[in-house]
Amino acid sequence: MITLLLLILLISYWAYRKAFYSSPKKRSTTHLLPDSPQYAKVNPKIKRLIEEMEAVPFEEVSITTFDGLRLFAKYYHLSDSAPLQIQFHGYRSTGIRDFSGGFSLARKMGRNVLVVDQRAGGKSEGTTICFGIKEKYDCLEWIKYAIDRFGDIPIMLTGISMGAATVLMASELDLPENVKCIVADCPYSSPEEIIALQCGEMGIPPKIGMPFVKLGARIFGNLKLSGEGAEKAVRNTKVPILLVHGEEDDFVPCEMSRKIHAANPEMITFEIFPEAAHGVSFIVDTERYEKLYYALYEKYGI
Repeated sequence: MITLLLLILLISYWAYRKAFYSSPKKRSTTHLLPDSPQYAKVNPKIKRLIEEMEAVPFEEVSITTFDGLRLFAKYYHLSDSAPLQIQFHGYRSTGIRDFSGGFSLARKMGRNVLVVDQRAGGKSEGTTICFGIKEKYDCLEWIKYAIDRFGDIPIMLTGISMGAATVLMASELDLPENVKCIVADCPYSSPEEIIALQCGEMGIPPKIGMPFVKLGARIFGNLKLSGEGAEKAVRNTKVPILLVHGEEDDFVPCEMSRKIHAANPEMITFEIFPEAAHGVSFIVDTERYEKLYYALYEKYGI
């Protein structure tokens, strides 16, 4: 019996390390680009945008989370009293890689930009990636920081992949009226669904793997997976949402965004980019993406 319990604990710990753990010493300081054939055409443009973004001066800022972690972000000032765009990167990624395109668009539209290092990512503290479950509260703290510092300014929340799930999950919170709209690019419908999908991709039947994942998350990450997710959160949102997804996304299926949209079609505008892989809709069709942003400006003044 003890041997069986130890085996269950060991497998659960392996699942936690695989899905959730992020070692501060092993986090990449470079902005690695996917090397699959899907990205061959877009990587040169992404690399150029990254280089352009890295050349722009920024101020390093920080907050303390509800559970005592110190999180960092890069603040890019363009002009006083300008609207602010807060950007949240994806799973095991960096803000500069994920938002090099979004950053250039925000600057083009006259916005100041805050590029967040999510907990357990970049320079920020923490060792457990929470798939948006705790990050949504970090999002609220960054909003409060912005209002405390800049006053009554319009704010747009933007996220890619896990960052998109983060801002959508935050949308069910009591957000300040300063938050005028949310842009979510290729989010997953829930942490549980995306992890189950990845279990299947690894050849592990979700019905077998997910109990160990949930147990590992609970014991080693103080994280409850069940009942959380963007699909659930948007049902109660009071903030208008632009939802974007590449139809050729083979990491987070476009179907997940369809489910999110169906949960609250009155508050969500859903746009599919037919030839885009994961997180590169802006790169694939920049003109159309920009038009969507300008439409938000016309409608909400941001």
